[in-house]
Amino acid sequence: MNRNKYESCLNYLYSQLPMYQRVGQAAYKTDLTNTVRLCESLGNPQNGIKFIHVAGTNGKTSTSHFIASILQEAGYKVGLYTSPHLIDFRERILINGEMVSKDFVIRFVDDNKVIFDEVKPSFFEMTVAMAFVYFKQENVDFAVIEVGLGGRLDSTNIITPIICEITNIGFDHVQFLGNTLQSIAIEKAGIIKKNVPVVISETQDEIADVFKNKAKESDAPFLFADKVFSVSDVVQNVDSLRFVAKSLLTGKIYNIDSALVGHYEIKNIIGVLTVIEEMSRYVEIPVETIERGIKEAKLRGRWDIIGRNPLTVCDTGHNIDGILVNMDMLKYAKYNKLHIVFGAVNDKDLDKIVTKIDRSATYYFCKPSIPRGMDVDILKAKFESVGIEGTSYSSCIEALKAAQNAALNDDLIYVGGSTFVVADILSAIEC
Repeated sequence: MNRNKYESCLNYLYSQLPMYQRVGQAAYKTDLTNTVRLCESLGNPQNGIKFIHVAGTNGKTSTSHFIASILQEAGYKVGLYTSPHLIDFRERILINGEMVSKDFVIRFVDDNKVIFDEVKPSFFEMTVAMAFVYFKQENVDFAVIEVGLGGRLDSTNIITPIICEITNIGFDHVQFLGNTLQSIAIEKAGIIKKNVPVVISETQDEIADVFKNKAKESDAPFLFADKVFSVSDVVQNVDSLRFVAKSLLTGKIYNIDSALVGHYEIKNIIGVLTVIEEMSRYVEIPVETIERGIKEAKLRGRWDIIGRNPLTVCDTGHNIDGILVNMDMLKYAKYNKLHIVFGAVNDKDLDKIVTKIDRSATYYFCKPSIPRGMDVDILKAKFESVGIEGTSYSSCIEALKAAQNAALNDDLIYVGGSTFVVADILSAIEC
């Protein structure tokens, strides 16, 4: 495999086609026509695959990885499509935890350039189609598909899954999905299909009827996971998460020891357990295999400890709900002073975040290295408008180095604000 050929292929993917993660609103499509045309031209590779479809504001990537890990532990060949990637483009498309090969990516682009020139798909439409082709070619038993943005109009929504899950609803991408929980929930509920069971991880009273009504309208069986499972004996710290979950439907008891340790993972895991129990028509997985799948799930960037002395944690939480949950996680750590390395994208509404984030911390502001990255001076001014001072840095890694130089061994450094800040940091420290 020619390394230059692969890099050239990636440049084609990134630069010649609109990519939401990089350019934002210009890449957002308002219907599924392109995706349908592209997949038709490729022979509709999505047909005949047993899909699990996962949507939600926060937690959908963790949820997708948990489900895939459990099915893999049960002996199945499992495809997994998630976005965005942190370090390597190929993180988006996995089979049993192994990234799609560079050779396949090259072949897919080279073999289909005529189709791409005709259909003019976006970056996301192309990568979704790439995943479908790969999973079909490799004859996976199941494929877990994470929604990119929203649900109803997301490119992944041309599939007919065997089950779908909606993790939770919060304020994010309001410029596309609406600025009320109700309007956002309606977009997420768009993945619900006729006669396809749906699991909602978290009961949110103000929008529960959105999901109930859509499910009833679609003759889709539905369950709220937090009504199905009770949780007890929670043991939480910065390094571990253990708890007991009991199914009120089956009576099964799960002793959970999670590889992903953020406190928010409790809700995600309850949703996952409900999905797996609901899949009994297709799989019957022993409790111990499910427990092992949760323990073995791997995912970077979620309460990810990247250093000790001082304790250094990065997390991709980038909206008000995700960031507040991470601030809450800090109570499980013992530290003297908090240092926050923070960056954002330029279409992010920071008004709520700057009023809720820890005001006592020392701040190191940075811009993630994508065109959508918020100018660091604009970011700094946002925080200063509520009386939070900080220092600006030319890159995310420079901001982290400054925090490391200033912090004492008993301090804590938190890195976040954007998936792309975490991506820059992980790319720099793992090179």
